[in-house]
Amino acid sequence: MTRIAVVGAGSWGTAVAAIAAGNVATTLWARRPELAARIRDGHENPAYLPGAVLPDALHATSSLEEACSDADVLVLGVPSHGLRSVLGEARPFIGNRVPVVSLAKGIEQGTLARMTEVACEVLAGHDPACVGVLTGPNLAREVAAGQPTASVVAMTDAAVADDMQRIFFAPTLRVYTNPDVVGCEMAGALKNVIAIGAGIADGLGYGDNTKAALMTRGLAELARLGVTLGGDPLTFAGLAGMGDLIATCSSPQSRNRHVGVELGKGRALDDIISEMNMVAEGVKSTTAVLELATRHSVEMPLASFVRRVLYEGARPADLVPELMLRKAKPELHGMR
Repeated sequence: MTRIAVVGAGSWGTAVAAIAAGNVATTLWARRPELAARIRDGHENPAYLPGAVLPDALHATSSLEEACSDADVLVLGVPSHGLRSVLGEARPFIGNRVPVVSLAKGIEQGTLARMTEVACEVLAGHDPACVGVLTGPNLAREVAAGQPTASVVAMTDAAVADDMQRIFFAPTLRVYTNPDVVGCEMAGALKNVIAIGAGIADGLGYGDNTKAALMTRGLAELARLGVTLGGDPLTFAGLAGMGDLIATCSSPQSRNRHVGVELGKGRALDDIISEMNMVAEGVKSTTAVLELATRHSVEMPLASFVRRVLYEGARPADLVPELMLRKAKPELHGMR
């Protein structure tokens, strides 16, 4: 029997574990023993996914050894800033041919590494062809509630990708495969930065025209950098790119959009973050994304706008005229 270990009991890790438990034996790792016990015995994750009824078949533990030993698939549901550390702890219990699927949508600060690159570095000797991502327009609460949606699993080994597709496929979650790991992963990380910008627009009271323009030009920015790093341009028009961008920029459930809304209202970043129970990946990824853009000479004015608001004390309303009055250019199919 196939066994899956999902490491990380945040909202999305829990939702993915619940989906997988309908297909294969699944164990969810939570760092806190009391949370693991509540998930295992009470079939609920009150800390991160309150109100969602979890399958009886879903097992939970606070022991990485118990979760990962003999697992046939490893799913990484920890935030980008904690992935290296947690995976390092789990390393002794993970086989070299075990497929690894990342759920995190971020760039590691300092190294500027994607999460699959971090995983391959920590799991030295692991086959990189079976390390990939599950990504798309997937809000954890809606997935857990059984609302229909779609996702994409990206892995360069086509046979392993097909196996992962079957594991995560459900009546309410349609999963596609894509060999473009770089493009899918970069799209997931970059859209969080743009979503903060979309939230700022909402916080400033701007309407649908502004949001549509921001999302479209944001898609152009993330595609520019993603393609430069080796991603397929078509990926950015799919679930991992445009699909995820629309969901994250539009939904009140989006943590990154929420941060932006509050910034647009004039609140301080530290105050906003202190009230949040879960991580907004875009806050930590913005600087790393722009360092990557500088390294590869890619212009990202919207991401730069977000960084100045987040970390340089700039008032969003003061920066809008600067964005609008940049040198006029041809659109060139949204990629310029």
